[in-house]
Amino acid sequence: MSKAIRIHEPGGPEKMRWEEVEDRAPGLGEIAIRHTAVGLNFIDVYHRTGLYPVPLPTVLGLEGAGVVEALGPEVTEFRVGQRVAYASPPIGAYAERRVIPAERVVAIPAEISDRQAAAMMLKGMTAQYLLRRTYRVSAGETILVHAAAGGAGQIICQWAKHLGATVIGTVGSEDKARIAKAHGCAHTINYNTEDFVARVKEITGGEGVPVVYDSVGDSTFMKSLDCLRPLGMMVSFGQSSGKVGPFDAGILSAKGSLFLTRPTLMTYTAKHADLVASAAELFEVVAGGAVTVEIGQTYPLAEAAQAHRDLEARKTTGSTVLIP
Repeated sequence: MSKAIRIHEPGGPEKMRWEEVEDRAPGLGEIAIRHTAVGLNFIDVYHRTGLYPVPLPTVLGLEGAGVVEALGPEVTEFRVGQRVAYASPPIGAYAERRVIPAERVVAIPAEISDRQAAAMMLKGMTAQYLLRRTYRVSAGETILVHAAAGGAGQIICQWAKHLGATVIGTVGSEDKARIAKAHGCAHTINYNTEDFVARVKEITGGEGVPVVYDSVGDSTFMKSLDCLRPLGMMVSFGQSSGKVGPFDAGILSAKGSLFLTRPTLMTYTAKHADLVASAAELFEVVAGGAVTVEIGQTYPLAEAAQAHRDLEARKTTGSTVLIP
């Protein structure tokens, strides 16, 4: 037996229980991992609340790092004792030990620590597909990134700067503005005290930006469209302020023949080859120093409920890691 954070019904952080779970041997194509670090992400909140329904009871979490403890039949890519990481369904990362399909896991290079891996796999591979595949950012472009001081935001902004882009980042406080500037933002906008549409137009000489990366959702969505230049792309990849409601698609044409996408990491890394390539590019920019992964806070895994409270209250900065 080992311990894990499980929910038996959707709801608030109080629904999360630290309890014993049955260990099982890995089956065909699976490996067993003993976690050394677990990543915290806003999608975990969506699973907990039922916004993204999951079978119950369930262990939460999509991201972790650890050591291979056992191999199932026909697993040849890994060895017992090897350091590995993942950011992928099936959920179950909030656990001391878990079994997961080997095809959803990648080896951690020597230059990357377990805590770094757990802090950056989901957010970092999200940054990779957003910047290199959803909209391929080029040198000389000016882009807008919401929640620039958050874990994903920090990685996106640093990586975009490394690509030669000028980054405008929105934040919720002056402290977070300082964090965003230290992580690649040339301009920061406090959306609690400034009109971010007006500031973006001012910064871009009235032209607008070719792409907006928006993980905030409801409270920023419509204004984000107004930040785009004609033929610009709105990338809505999260909803920390709430789900974006239905809207008239004609708005996209009225505002300049805009593009809109709602991408997910799970689609972009569904194929094993894409997963490996995405992780490799992420490890390269981190190991090379272009992107620094900031672990803003750690919590014992048993106290994951408090980590959720702080995340939802926007008290966290950078990435959060849970320690089994």
